[in-house]
Amino acid sequence: MIIKNVNIYTEDKTFAKGAVEIKNGYFSGVSLHAEDEVNAGGEIIDGEGAYAIPGLIDVHFHGCMGYDFCDGTKEAVREIAKYEASVGVTGISPATMTLPVEELIRVLEVAADYKETEEKEHALGADLLGINMEGPFISIEKKGAQDERNIISCDADICQKFLNASKGLVKFIGIAPERNKDFSSFIRQMKDKVNISLAHTNADYDTAKAAFDAGADHAVHLYNAMPAFSHRTPGVVGAVSDSPHVNAELICDGVHIHPAVVRATFKMMGADRMILISDSMRATGMPNGRYMLGGLEVDVSENRATLVSNGALAGSATNLMDCMRTAVQKMGIPLETAVACATMNPAKALGVYKNYGSITAGKKADLVLLDQELKIKAVIKDGIRVV
Repeated sequence: MIIKNVNIYTEDKTFAKGAVEIKNGYFSGVSLHAEDEVNAGGEIIDGEGAYAIPGLIDVHFHGCMGYDFCDGTKEAVREIAKYEASVGVTGISPATMTLPVEELIRVLEVAADYKETEEKEHALGADLLGINMEGPFISIEKKGAQDERNIISCDADICQKFLNASKGLVKFIGIAPERNKDFSSFIRQMKDKVNISLAHTNADYDTAKAAFDAGADHAVHLYNAMPAFSHRTPGVVGAVSDSPHVNAELICDGVHIHPAVVRATFKMMGADRMILISDSMRATGMPNGRYMLGGLEVDVSENRATLVSNGALAGSATNLMDCMRTAVQKMGIPLETAVACATMNPAKALGVYKNYGSITAGKKADLVLLDQELKIKAVIKDGIRVV
């Protein structure tokens, strides 16, 4: 397959006119000069000047099309992966909710089994690249849409059970360090096995900074479910800013964070650490109505999802492609920057950049064509056209 006449997103985070060659499901050549320098034979797609970007990677979302990852069924994983690929998200790391430990273990076991036995049979669905455990080691004060009945303090033995059950798929474990005096010991014990996140935490600046200094390296949906950032109490956000090794998730759906704050965050921390996520729930891609999230009822109207019980935000109803589009068109983030934050940065955070996250010879041929309005013209997954 040759995809010609496109503006290719390169590893130096710029666009260059050229053509892309695909063989056997992998990028086999990229020409940034003359289209006749690549010749794979077979299908030829004329991109008509479209942007050619890597398939997006969502490291934090819960579900879509009526399914939730925590349904704990292969059908749920399969249908979620199918929808995500259809909107240009070709790699996924779905998030768990705060459920009983044994139930979480079952969810992780099902996902691991799907990865081993079924994923190749459903190659046109997004690849399951990891799992992001948002709970259960979080705080009651900042629980958001998590069920506080299942919140527990961070525990290395339980964490190891999660890693074992997932057969290495768990890539992020969220904690609220202020809940456990021994959080530094937990982080040092587990940080070489899994990325430690600060998630749904009420930690002050000093506690959050101590967690990052101990080896935590990720912040779950920055600004949401954590103390506000202010001039006297910088909290988790300030600690992230002062910890250059820490990546931070941002929900750019136009609901969770004001555009001015998004722009300020990019300026304050730099684009290399920003990871765009959707945090989407099962209502994504579905009509307005009432849905369940982690055992709690949620009302969804347009792209706003709120708990029935208290009106708190409960994830989003926006997929990652729409979030990236919103970041560019409504928040003033340059396209070149937004693409990196939805492709390269998450691939690096997941430890899969060798095979995903850029249009580079030898990597998996996951690619999206976007027109000048950033609408999808085509989705290529493993060298096969999905859309």
